[in-house]
Amino acid sequence: MKMVELIAPCHFGLEAVLKKEIIDLGYEISQVEDGRVTFLGDMEAVCYGNIFLRTAERILLKVGKIHAETFDELFEGTKALPWEAYIPKNGKFWVTKATSIKSKLFSPSDIQSIMKKAMVERLKAHYGVSWFEEDGPQYPVRVFFMKDEATVGIDTSGVSLHKRGYRLMTAKAPITETLAAALILLTPWRRDRILVDPFCGSGTFPIEAAMMAANMAPGMNRSFAAEAWENLIPKKHWYNAMDEAAELVDTGIEVDIQGYDIDGDVVKAARENAKCAGVDHLIHFQRRPVSELNHPKKYGFIITNPPYGERIEEKENLPSLYREIGEAFGRLDSWSEYVITSYDQAEKYIGRKADKNRKIYNGMLKTYYYQFLGPRPPRKGSER
Repeated sequence: MKMVELIAPCHFGLEAVLKKEIIDLGYEISQVEDGRVTFLGDMEAVCYGNIFLRTAERILLKVGKIHAETFDELFEGTKALPWEAYIPKNGKFWVTKATSIKSKLFSPSDIQSIMKKAMVERLKAHYGVSWFEEDGPQYPVRVFFMKDEATVGIDTSGVSLHKRGYRLMTAKAPITETLAAALILLTPWRRDRILVDPFCGSGTFPIEAAMMAANMAPGMNRSFAAEAWENLIPKKHWYNAMDEAAELVDTGIEVDIQGYDIDGDVVKAARENAKCAGVDHLIHFQRRPVSELNHPKKYGFIITNPPYGERIEEKENLPSLYREIGEAFGRLDSWSEYVITSYDQAEKYIGRKADKNRKIYNGMLKTYYYQFLGPRPPRKGSER
């Protein structure tokens, strides 16, 4: 089978999590850069990557690289790429996104239009036509410039992979599904341990955890742009990957996953989202303020995304809210707590220094992932 390079973008700071996921799927990593992991696979890897990877934002089929410091160089470099190997005569193609860092070419709209013209020139010559109907499958192109080197790929996912298809309702400032999954994977939580999110919002942390516990592939309930690319990917590849995903699901497990929020409407939305994801029976949602956070069992996990004061008037409430969080943590002294927030005074008001602190960019927002590590539970059989 022909090998291709696939590029998986991810949140800045979480490349190692995605790299491990790709290796666990059985593929070889060829490069890790800021916010991107490139790996080798055949065309079936497009299907498996889209359906199984929890922390990738999308899967791009790499077409090539271009060094361009002028628009002429960009045009000629784009025209030299083998577009006919990917885009059929009736394909709809355009440059959907261009990003540029530390490069002489930095205008996204100019980069997009010049690349489109070059693609048209190349394909006109190959197919011997002067006009493209573009009424067939979609082949959206993405390009990222870094220091005048452009990496060019065709987007196989279409809608971003964080859209699993279950989140019908969102709370204010929701955390994306891919980011939530990555943050859970950064902890040693396993399905035999308790997990509580006291600021659950639309339920993303509990739902992602329940899907992991039940071995549900994140892309099972959605479609992808490349499903229509019959010139490149036989339908049987998609069926094989989907069948394998379906066989792995085990929803008959017993878990203790809980989500609380002070807002009753938000809790209702979280329940609906969990139902949509097929994991509502695995999660207990409840309206409850963080001041009432307690649990009789030991060695549990809190993974949460508390408010961090997007509005000025909310900022005034943050010290007292984070003090309440600290008091709640104090009551659960054998637990491990993981908090993602952009509030840089979090440790001060929680009243404890985190054992680990990781900087993660949530879009353009710099956040901190504070990790307060509790004691390990005794090994089974060693308790007296």
